Amino acid sequence: MSSAASPRTGSTLVQKGALLFGIVFLIVGIAGFIPGLTMDMGTLSFAGNSSMAMLLGLFQVSVLHNIVHLLFGIVGLLAARSAAGSRSYLLVGGIIYAVLFVFGLFVANMAGAANFVPLNSADNVLHAFLAVAMIVLGVLLPRAGARTTR
Repeated sequence: MSSAASPRTGSTLVQKGALLFGIVFLIVGIAGFIPGLTMDMGTLSFAGNSSMAMLLGLFQVSVLHNIVHLLFGIVGLLAARSAAGSRSYLLVGGIIYAVLFVFGLFVANMAGAANFVPLNSADNVLHAFLAVAMIVLGVLLPRAGARTTR
């Protein structure tokens, strides 16, 4: 089987993009459980806006929030095995982060079951950035994604 029919993980630009996002999400998910990187670990709750744990002292996190980052990372690594999977990961992930951004605008300061993930203003800005970056890369990289050579 030729390498053109089955590209290796990270062999196209879109695969490198998915791989990069996957690695970053894994790092962020792990960091959310490390005291020192996450402040106020004693307040870390499973879900809801009552968690006052702050990743890097800036981003409000919970156990659920960290698990979602870990899952996004794992999916990114798996998606990076193919160009089509990578493109889908970036586009769908970007759409999910766009929805999460809009969700955060409406429920970030609300108490109750609707606010099942802690979100603050820094989270909302980051989610907007992630949405735009992932969607733009998912759209543009396949067109610019000529296979790199060794």
